[in-house]
Amino acid sequence: MEIKYESRIDGEFEGWDGETIFQLINGTIWKQYRYEYKYVYKYRPKVKIWKDGSKYFLDVDGLNKMLQVVRI
Repeated sequence: MEIKYESRIDGEFEGWDGETIFQLINGTIWKQYRYEYKYVYKYRPKVKIWKDGSKYFLDVDGLNKMLQVVRI
């Protein structure tokens, strides 16, 4: 896997719940790919977007789980 983007969530982050949209301060917008639920509150956390083949994964600083996302 390779890092494609490093940025921050634009504003509050409250985890994901099925169809969560993530807007980053670098202007890119990502959507959760499949249903998963995780709640955690952070304000403007650092994130990395990893690419593995044709798939992208959101890695939020301080969480030990990556979430598959698609760019919109």
